Amino acid sequence: MLTVEGGIVTGDLTVHTTFADGEARVAVQYSGASDWFTMSGSPVPCSSEKESRELHDAVVEAVREGAGATVPRLPHPTG
Repeated sequence: MLTVEGGIVTGDLTVHTTFADGEARVAVQYSGASDWFTMSGSPVPCSSEKESRELHDAVVEAVREGAGATVPRLPHPTG
């Protein structure tokens, strides 16, 4: 996974998503460590806490897939 501060991090990671002020902020850490890293692509505009939970689920899946994952963008309905 690609982070802003630490470049690529791999291994057993914990993902944390925070929703505030219309955006979701995604951070990761090595499980059991104290340092958090901002995931590349964060923050992401989100219209609701529900949407931020959907984003979190998509991030967790991207982390599982590996390959330098960044925060995915959620599709927004048009019209």
